[in-house]
Amino acid sequence: MKKLAFIVAVIATAGLSSCGNAPKATFSNEIDSLSYMAGIANTQGLDMYYEQQLGLDSTVYADFVRGVEAGLKKTTKKDEAYMAGLQVGQSVGSRMYEMMNGRLFANDSVNKLNKNNMLAGFVDAIKHHVKVSPDSANIYYEAKSKAIKAKINEVKYADNKAAGEKFLAENAKNDSVQTTPSGLQYKILKVGNGPVPGEDATVKVHYRGTTINGEEFDSSYSRQEPTSFNVNGVIPGWTEALKMMPEGSKWMIYIPQELAYGAEGAGAKIDPYSTLVFEVELLDAGAKK
Repeated sequence: MKKLAFIVAVIATAGLSSCGNAPKATFSNEIDSLSYMAGIANTQGLDMYYEQQLGLDSTVYADFVRGVEAGLKKTTKKDEAYMAGLQVGQSVGSRMYEMMNGRLFANDSVNKLNKNNMLAGFVDAIKHHVKVSPDSANIYYEAKSKAIKAKINEVKYADNKAAGEKFLAENAKNDSVQTTPSGLQYKILKVGNGPVPGEDATVKVHYRGTTINGEEFDSSYSRQEPTSFNVNGVIPGWTEALKMMPEGSKWMIYIPQELAYGAEGAGAKIDPYSTLVFEVELLDAGAKK
């Protein structure tokens, strides 16, 4: 009743109760009353949709109702196609454009996609006026986006990158730490005597991951359950280390940002250009029996 009261109140406030485009109800039998109540029943949740999903308020409710009334008459296939296109166009011109800007430029007030060009590309494609396939365009977009975000993050996280480089330089002076040609560093805590994982092995490990400041971001020890994964299905630093570790080994591995998550980072806990530290215990090398 509260939802219905909201809608009725707003319509009355907007002066729409006597709108000439609105269907007029007539009551001569039980089905007429049932039909009218069915219409009312189907407005349940409409206020929530209007306010929360569409993000609109009472100041433009009259336009919403006008659109609903116009849409009620659009029932042919031709009408349905037009209305579907209208919805897609509105979504692309507003939500999609803003969403892509947010992902690419983190809602930077200066850097933005050229909206006119984006919309032109969209329309040209649905009219089949372009020779570029959506898949090819997506490959181009993803590659360029990645490069742009890397440049943005390189400036934004310059201190983070420098701190990682300084940490690794100091760490390399430790006699117990070994450095590979790639820049990966490791320290053997426990020597294993089992097989070394092969190229496509699925290994079982216990591990704890921290930043160079010692802040833990992931741990199978905390979950009290080891983790299994393919040797080639993890970040490059992990892959390189695992291919050198005999089963039963326990190592500390120090992974430069370019062998970890690089310019993109990973979620809320691993910033771009982060050097990472892992304690890794190889429980099963996944060797074929």
